[in-house]
Amino acid sequence: MAVLRLLFNIAWFVLGGFLMGLAWWLAGILCYISIIGIPFGRACFVIGELTFWPFGQEQMNRRRLTGMEDIGTGTFGTVGNIIWFLLFGIWLAIGHLTHALACFVSIIGIPFGIQHLKLAVLSLTPIGQTIVTADQH
Repeated sequence: MAVLRLLFNIAWFVLGGFLMGLAWWLAGILCYISIIGIPFGRACFVIGELTFWPFGQEQMNRRRLTGMEDIGTGTFGTVGNIIWFLLFGIWLAIGHLTHALACFVSIIGIPFGIQHLKLAVLSLTPIGQTIVTADQH
């Protein structure tokens, strides 16, 4: 199973994951430049890493994982997600959707298209989410 996961991640990286990972990291750099956006920037780098190697990892709501509410899963998280959506989220989602459509052209690309759709959803509201290995949940 680990070998298959590695092969999928390598193919993903070559066929579009690299570009979208760089897009996440660019958004992170822009967030860090603004100083106020440092928490957003940190999330961008974590999600960018997920975008480089998504197979074997999943995103999960922190409240569901820990059973506790924190600053990112409450009201501040909702406000942050709205700001995020307007500044970066919509553009990253469009990028992932474009890559997903390109992947769905071939049968072999379907698993990659599904990963892009998952990342498109994550790019809309990343605050309050965490990355876990597929075995953790």
